[in-house]
Order: sequence, then C-alpha cells, then structure tokens
Amino acid sequence: MGISLSPNALVVLERRYLKKDRKRRLTETPQDLFKRVARSIAAADDRFDSNADIHKTAKEFYSLMAELVFMPNSPTLMNAGRQLGQLAACFVLPIEDSIDSIFETLRHTAMIHKSGGGTGFSFSRIRPENDTVLSTRGISSGPISFMAVFDVATETVKQGGTRRGANMGILRVDHPDIEAFIQSKINLHRLNNFNISVALTSSFMDALSADKDYDLINPRNHKVFRRASAKAIFDKIVRAAWQSGEPGIIFLDHINRANPVPQLGEIEATNPCGEQPLLPYESCNLGSINLSKMVSDGKLDRPKLRHTIQSAVHFLDNVIEINKYPLRRIEAVSKETRKIGLGVMGFADMLIELGIAYNSKKAVRQAEQVMSFILREARKASSELARKRGNFPAYEGSIFDDSKTPYIRNATVTTVAPTGTISIIAGCSSGVEPIFAVAYERRVLDGDTLFEMHPLFEKVARQNGFYSNELSEQIAETGSIQHIKEIPDKIKRLFVTAHDIAPEWHIRIQAAFQKYTDNAVSKTVNFPQDATPEDIEKVYKLAYETGCKGVTIYRYGSRDRQVLNIGREQAQKATETETKLGQPGIVPRVRPVRTRGFTERINTGCGKLYVTINEDEQGVCEVFAQMGKTGGCASSQIEAAGRLISLALRSGVKVEAILKQISGIRCPTPIWQNGKMVLSCPDGISQVIKHYTQISTTDMPAMMGACPDCGGALEHEGGCLVCRSCGFSRCS
Repeated sequence: MGISLSPNALVVLERRYLKKDRKRRLTETPQDLFKRVARSIAAADDRFDSNADIHKTAKEFYSLMAELVFMPNSPTLMNAGRQLGQLAACFVLPIEDSIDSIFETLRHTAMIHKSGGGTGFSFSRIRPENDTVLSTRGISSGPISFMAVFDVATETVKQGGTRRGANMGILRVDHPDIEAFIQSKINLHRLNNFNISVALTSSFMDALSADKDYDLINPRNHKVFRRASAKAIFDKIVRAAWQSGEPGIIFLDHINRANPVPQLGEIEATNPCGEQPLLPYESCNLGSINLSKMVSDGKLDRPKLRHTIQSAVHFLDNVIEINKYPLRRIEAVSKETRKIGLGVMGFADMLIELGIAYNSKKAVRQAEQVMSFILREARKASSELARKRGNFPAYEGSIFDDSKTPYIRNATVTTVAPTGTISIIAGCSSGVEPIFAVAYERRVLDGDTLFEMHPLFEKVARQNGFYSNELSEQIAETGSIQHIKEIPDKIKRLFVTAHDIAPEWHIRIQAAFQKYTDNAVSKTVNFPQDATPEDIEKVYKLAYETGCKGVTIYRYGSRDRQVLNIGREQAQKATETETKLGQPGIVPRVRPVRTRGFTERINTGCGKLYVTINEDEQGVCEVFAQMGKTGGCASSQIEAAGRLISLALRSGVKVEAILKQISGIRCPTPIWQNGKMVLSCPDGISQVIKHYTQISTTDMPAMMGACPDCGGALEHEGGCLVCRSCGFSRCS
C-alpha cells in the first residue's frame, strides 16, 4: 500500500521518527515505520487468545496509519518495536510534603523524561514558604523553589533529541503561596520546562461570583492561613495570563465529578498540556482520528468512522499490554484503570469540507454530534474487548459498577489532545483548533522560504478561477483572507483562521467537545494583541459555565518577539514597536579614538567566550565577542552579533531594548556556570552586558518566536508551542 505524505510530513518523519544508524543515516522508510508499529502492537493479541490472527490485526493497524486516518501519540510511533519500548505520553506523579517524597518524585521524573514521557505534578501539598519545618527547626522554602529544582533537572536530562522533557506544575487556588505561583512565569527566563496552571475550586468560583473572600489553607496542618479576596486573586491570574499566556486554569471540581474511579482517590494534576487528568502514578496512551478523512460526498461517513473507532480502541488497549513502563508502580496503577484517550484531529478541515464555518452554531452542533458518536462507539468497542479480555481491575466501585455497564475494558476512552506533530504527518489541521493560516511562509532545510497554501483553499481557489502565486504571497502577509476583496464572502466565512475568530467561539467549540470527552480537551483560545484583561476574564467565566475542565489562552504578541510568521505585516509592526524602544538616530554616532571598558570570560556550550564591553562619554558604545578557539561558523556569527550590537548602541538604541532581543535565546547545548544557565552565545553576551551595566532584566521575556530546531515559525496550540515545519514541540 502506497502512502501519500506531504513534504512537511516527510521532513518530520525523517527528523523525529524514522530509525537511524550510529552515523544518523536513515535505516527505515515511513512504510517500514508503520509496519514496525503495527506488528508490535498487534502482537499483544496473543496474550488474550492463542489462536489470534496477529497478521490480520497487524494489517488492519497498518492501514489505520498508512491511510492517515488514525495516528497514535508520538512515543508509540517512535518506540514501538524498538528497544526502549516506552509508548505512553502522559504521566502524573505525586508530591508529598517531605524531602524524601519530593526527591523520590524527582528521580522518577528523570526516568520518565529519559524514556520520552511528560510529567504533571500538583505542588499543593507542600507547605508554604517561610512555614515551620519541625524536624530541622528551620523554615520551608515553599513549592515554587522545588518547582525550580524540577525545572533544572528537566533541562539536564536529555532525550536523544527526539522528545524533550515537559512538565505541568499545578497549585490549588487556596494554597498560601498562590500569588507568587501566579507570577512565577511573568519572567520567561524561569521555569522554561513547565507549563503552569492554577487549580480553581467551585468554592472559589462561588466566592468570586459573590465578590467575597475565601480561605487560604496551610496544607501542613489544614488550618486557615489567612483570607483573601477571590476577585483580587482572579484578577492577578487574568492579568498574568494577559501578559504572558500563563498560568492556565483547570477546574478541579469539574475534573473530579468526571473521575471514573473515585474509590482510588481524587485527581489533583494533569499531563503537560492539560487534557489528561490522572491519579498519581497513572499513565495514558493517546491516539487521534483524522476527521478530514471521514467526509464522503459532503457528509460525515459514519460507517467508516465507526470502523476506525473500533480498530483504534483495539490498538490503544493493546498498547497498554506491550508498553515498557519506566516504573513498576506506574505499570501496576496504569493497568488497574487501563485508561486510553482516543481523540480527533482535522476537525477544522472537516468543517470546511462540510461547508460549515468554524465560528457558527452549526459548527458547535457538528462538534457535539461527531464527539458523541465517537464516545458512544468507543465505549461499545471497549465493552466488546471486556467481554473477551475482562473489565479493568478497578471496575468495582467505579462509576460503571452497575447493571447498565456490566462490561468495560477501559476506565476512560476519549481525550482531545494537541496533535502538533502527528497532524503534520496526517496532513490535517491540529486537534480541534481552527486552521492557523490560509497561506504562510515555511522555512525549508536549505534556508529558503516557500509560500504554502492550505490545500482545501487552493482547490476552491482553482475551482473558482482566482488562484495565483501572487495571491498566495498576498495572503501570507497576514495569514488571513478576510481583507482580500476578490475572494467571495462565502469562501471568507469558511476559511477563518485562529486569529479571525472571536475568543467566545473557541470556548464554545471546546465545550461542545468536552460534553462527550471522558478526560479533557486541549485547546488554545487565541486573542488579538489589543485584547484587554477583561476580555480574558469573560472567557474564563464562560469556560467554567459551559463545563470546560480547563482553559489555556494566548494573546498575540504577549511574549516579546513572538512573531509567528502568519504575516509579514504583523512582523513589520512588531519591529516598528521595538524600534521605538530605543528611539534610534538616523546615523550612528562616530566611535571615538579612545574608549574604556572591560573583558569578561563566560562559558558557553560552544566553548569559552570572551566578551569586551566599551563605553564613551555617552555610555556603552560597543561590544566585541570572540571564542577561545578561532575560526568557524560560530566565531563569524559571534563577530556579526557584536558588530550589530555596537551599531545599535551607537544609533541610540537603549541597552534594555538590545537585551530584550538577545536574552534567553537558546541553542542545543546550554551550559551551567556559577549556578546560572548560559543558554547560548548571544545569551552569554547578554549576561556579560547585564553584569557590566547592572541592569535588572526581571521583566524581560525570552525570545519565543523562532523554532530552536529549524528556525521556522512557532504556533500556539493546545497550550503548547509547535513548529509545523519540522515538528518541534515545546511540550514533548
């Protein structure tokens, strides 16, 4: 069977999934990969039926992937049939209020990250900062300090370049340190390996609605620490999210009302993107159905979707059996509940093929219809498996423990996860997100830029006689077609992008999917740059009222230099804004014959870097940098950086503005020096400049716009940053 893959899909597979030899040469094709995964997963059938036709099952699983109708999560694609064999994406680990528990969990975290998984934690059980430590008669450093320890450990543990460690840090809204937690990522140089979310309770939301105070509880003794204004805390959450995109929020009581196994305990945390609430030591394996492949003759092909669901549930249950878990306890707990998460991708593409606008009531109804069908059929498939293989062991006492559901193999069957890289492979829109851009610039490996148009739009444009290469470039100015006069309104309504859609529609689509999703729905609510904190507040309240389990928002441009290449027009505006920071003169001032300054050595991942900073009567005027070992590409780039910094300084650009550009830039080999991480040569230069000028950069955010692997544009989706050029994801 031939596989129809886009150039983008081939790039992603070659960079991240296909097997390579020790010289990094490819040793398998995409067909080989899908066959390897299919054979490995199908082999689990033999554990339940010695007469099972494993060859037939493998052929069926291969078809799912080769026809691009279903893709498992990345660890399964990477590791099935290989020595590592760790196939799960999601893990939650417990953290109790003791040094032993904290550092045992840290050790387990390192093992999970090494195996390719992401981890979620609730730090809510740790006593607050400056609280009593009876055993040492000292004081506690609080949960945020321990989050920093986990962040450093994650940075240190590398995963062979295929998947990076990612964490979710959660703190209950009634923890005494909640205000510090809310502010902990305003400075984007901190906790870079964490997404953070505040766990909001129903009692807090009631207090917010009534404009009342609520109790902050010390987790050490469960006594009231103090009272706080619910509105004041909520305003801090909203403003921090408006400023930096974090923290997200989760609705803890919504999550626990849907907990299928309450007899095993309450859920306190989720995986890094928030779509998978889990008990301590649980894991979950995920997979997504490509809805764009489920449309025939302008209608949803329910028989095809039903068959795909049945095969996908079989596939995911088999993954639980053959997975090589990083810890025995994780294996035991995971097999106790046997949670799987079948979700979707290509929803926006499906709507376009059905002739439905994303921001419409019809789209909301379509979301409910398709997800209710998936949930119903997935539970039927799980029930059929249970008749042959048995119920999940924690069935007794679960929400299914009644005569209405005598057979169920999996405690949960549905999750809507972000599908960054697997949606690139499948050639469809990501998760339940709207399309990101109708046309955009894509960087390719040789450094060239190509203009790419959404294939469905290209098809419509050709059919209606207005397609041209010039149109592609014109659309790429903003990514949107709403401003282009020659395009008919009916087509404009159909091809709306994430930034064309009012934030309320993002929530209404998320809530529609959540209604029929066992776990949670991962989605980013996009806001324009001029959105106000009040706009974000409305969305948060709407999410709570409509039954969502959490919300992640992103206000365009809220992270400095976040230009996403959805439009050169926006990029130009951002550049103009940043230029105003320094008020540069038209001509740089002349360098004097004599300057004064100093030279400082700093270690970087490329070697020792010597940075010289000089000033004249008007202040700092030039920066020179040189590697300890001369020559090579790195040295030439460092020299270029020094020249440009010097030019900017003599043109009147403020040092603060320059530091905003070069601080936090990352390279593949960051290094520690004197207890501080040097992320790259430019970051090292910035640290020397800060040292010399004694400028505080507490509020200077890191450069977030360019992919650290290929330099392409990063998109915000599902609470994460994803590059659709090469498949990089900050959350995996």
